[in-house]
Amino acid sequence: MKQKPDLSFWNLWNLSFGFFGVQIAYALQSANISRIFRTLGADPHSLSFFWILPPLMGILVQPIVGTLSDKTWTRFGRRIPYLFVGAAAAVAVMCLLPNAGSFGMAVGTALIFGLIALMLLDTSINMAMQPFKMLVGDMVNEKQKAKAYSIQSFLCNAGSVVGFLFPFVFTAIGISNVAPEGVVPDSVIWSFYCGAAILILCVLYTTSKVKEWNPQEYAEYNGISDNSGESGDPGKSETSGNWITLLKNAPSTFWKVGLVQFFCWAGMLYMWTYVVDAVSETVWGTIDPATSDYQEAANWTGVLYAIQSMGSVVWAAMLPRFKNTKLAYSVSLILGAIGFLLIPFCPDKYLQIIPFLLIGCGWAAMLAMPFTFVTNALQGYGHMGAYLGLFNGTICIPQIVAAICGGTILSLVGHHQSTMMIVAGVSFLIGSLCVFIIKDKK
Repeated sequence: MKQKPDLSFWNLWNLSFGFFGVQIAYALQSANISRIFRTLGADPHSLSFFWILPPLMGILVQPIVGTLSDKTWTRFGRRIPYLFVGAAAAVAVMCLLPNAGSFGMAVGTALIFGLIALMLLDTSINMAMQPFKMLVGDMVNEKQKAKAYSIQSFLCNAGSVVGFLFPFVFTAIGISNVAPEGVVPDSVIWSFYCGAAILILCVLYTTSKVKEWNPQEYAEYNGISDNSGESGDPGKSETSGNWITLLKNAPSTFWKVGLVQFFCWAGMLYMWTYVVDAVSETVWGTIDPATSDYQEAANWTGVLYAIQSMGSVVWAAMLPRFKNTKLAYSVSLILGAIGFLLIPFCPDKYLQIIPFLLIGCGWAAMLAMPFTFVTNALQGYGHMGAYLGLFNGTICIPQIVAAICGGTILSLVGHHQSTMMIVAGVSFLIGSLCVFIIKDKK
């Protein structure tokens, strides 16, 4: 097997730059879905059910995209066609979703329309997101992989900052942040429009700058046997086998990292679902989406999300300085847990900055560390796209389980959304302990 060449910083940058635009779309979804559905009339105890769709689409779409792209060879590349189609579909749906309350539909009909739009948005975002992870796995050598995922983490967080701040900025320049009952404010609608435009521009940049290897080159650099470039098949060892067989043969690191992922992503799901109400309840004293205070709290939560992302960027730069990767991972998750636990005890909106900075530390590790561990462990296994698609299950399944249990847990902790942040913090603490069962392949 030929050694994959070292890539320049800008080559690594170009591999992931489109992720900036994809993450803007993902940030707009993460920060505003609960706000949109609460505005449309959803009850807090059923709110978590709306969050089943994002991970459900991820667990369905990403393995399919990974497996199909393993077998796809076109003049435009192997992964890039899926990236482009997913981004184009996401742009169309981003223009529809925030308008769910603007078509004069009854509350139930508007919620159903919003659900369908959310399902399509999640499908397209997942289709656009997965190829970036696979491009790094395909084309970056082991020595540079951590650096490549760190660049991806930086772009991810930079895109998040932009997406999170859009409603706050648009409100500041005079676009209305209030609307008739059941209608999403213009500040949110225009945020989605601008996010869609940036997404397609960023993806066009990556697709114009990145040239994927042809089948013969890919086989040489990845140690794939039985290569038959003329037929466009990179080899039986890469394309044969089904998902069940792949999971049976997966390295133990795949499953151990997955256990950590379970507790971390369950915690994040509770944050995304309940944090707007938690901040509004803790700082503004209301959870009524019809009030201007609630909409102001929702905008400020976007600012806090942006602060979390900026803290994540800074912490991501610190992670390579740790000599022990597992210690870095665990410490990051502990800091995130402390952040969650502090949210209900910060009654001033500026004090809320502190817990979100700490959450950013945990988020930085969640974005970079799991894929470093897993792609290192998968060296020589082949099926990189399929495995990374399947590994996405360790992100999606925890969120589905957490979403199903969310309403019940909310009732058990006293019907206060702010208390759900403590639940998220405890989940992160358990994840930090599970890190130490991972065996890292250097």
